[in-house]
Amino acid sequence: MKKARVLSVISAFALLASSAMVSCGKKDEGSSGSGKKTVIKLMTFTKEVKQMCEKYFETHPDFAAKYELKVTEIPTTDGQFQPALDQALKGGGEDAPDFYCAEAAFVLKYTKGTASEFAAPYEDLGIDVENKIKEADIAPYSVEIGRNPEGKVVGLGYQATGGAFIYRRSVAKEAFGTDDPAEVEKQIGAGTNSWDQFFKCAEDLKKKKIAIISGDGDLWHAVENSSDKGWIDENNALYIDPKREEFLDLSKKLKDNGYHNDTQDWQEGWIADMKGEGDKPVLGYFGPAWLINYSLKDNCGGSKIGEGTYGDWGVCQPPIGFFWGGTWVIANKASKNKDAVGKIIEWITLDTSEQGLQYMWANGTFDPSNPTKDVVASNVVMSKSDGKVDILNGQDMFPVYQEANKFAKGDNLTQFDEGINSLWRDQVRQYTGGAKSRDAAIKDFKQAVGDTFDVKVD
Repeated sequence: MKKARVLSVISAFALLASSAMVSCGKKDEGSSGSGKKTVIKLMTFTKEVKQMCEKYFETHPDFAAKYELKVTEIPTTDGQFQPALDQALKGGGEDAPDFYCAEAAFVLKYTKGTASEFAAPYEDLGIDVENKIKEADIAPYSVEIGRNPEGKVVGLGYQATGGAFIYRRSVAKEAFGTDDPAEVEKQIGAGTNSWDQFFKCAEDLKKKKIAIISGDGDLWHAVENSSDKGWIDENNALYIDPKREEFLDLSKKLKDNGYHNDTQDWQEGWIADMKGEGDKPVLGYFGPAWLINYSLKDNCGGSKIGEGTYGDWGVCQPPIGFFWGGTWVIANKASKNKDAVGKIIEWITLDTSEQGLQYMWANGTFDPSNPTKDVVASNVVMSKSDGKVDILNGQDMFPVYQEANKFAKGDNLTQFDEGINSLWRDQVRQYTGGAKSRDAAIKDFKQAVGDTFDVKVD
């Protein structure tokens, strides 16, 4: 019997009942009559999309006069979001959202996988989606991820999450004599589609008591999302792509040679390296723009140039192209408010005007109290936006990330990535830590996948 990582129906309903319900716009009094607003329900794990919807209501008063937004926000921690969303979609009725969000780790379940049956094609929302995608020049990998098995677009993101190499300028100067992105690219083997030069650089840095990255997780996301195939093949069987299997060797090489600080991503040591407080100075991290804006910026030990490592960062191309993360917005095909939902979704994902979400998001005008500039899905918007940021000492990050987005691809994702990645990373850590052999790690990984997911394992 396969073990399923799901919550009970009762638990899922309890999560829905206990979630924060947020309304946007002033409620009309009275329970009936033409003055009552139509409720549009959003289910999300991120405050970002809730805030975007609130901004849409704020900037479209005629729309806000007709509709009221209610938001159910459930975190993805401890596997809470997906079971609650699944139950809401299957149950229908008042608990069903009109639209919902899915992140990269599980988005394929809702666009191409077992829950794709609930997703409405954007064209059914009144969106001229294929032409709009061309007009906005949306990153191709993001579009592909959002297509259902019939090729219809059912989800699009507002971010582009192609990965770059984010490096410490002072460490680069110590290591290479310059912090010029072109020189750093040369040193780490940017664009070579190989890790050979990267590890040669790691050996050179070791002699100077510098870690090339903080932990093996910094390399994993580049390896994972540059692999040729995903974890599940066309026969619903587990497949270990050779590039992902090689991560065992790359991780062990990093650890055995002391090329990193042996931290685990999102843990205390990883954060300490962002502040420059780790065991050894760290050259850099692999990541999208959101890693700069929502991790480095918050954990660098300062808020202006000269404080902590704020302003001591630069960005350049990585050795191998990849993407990491992202959020897709999907409409429920059972919604009775498709036209209204379509207007919100189009404003978030396809509007390239200065009044659209993507322009505001790219130029830091969405929230005046937090003027963060981010890389968005539309290249048209990116091309007319200013990506200079203080944390990068005034470097314009947009051209770097626009180039990086070209090499990102979405054909190696599966609907089980969140869980399988966790099992894989655990086995890799046990192998590199000396707790088991390479063969045992692979064997135990296969066993764990077979015990947890409804997939074939040899």
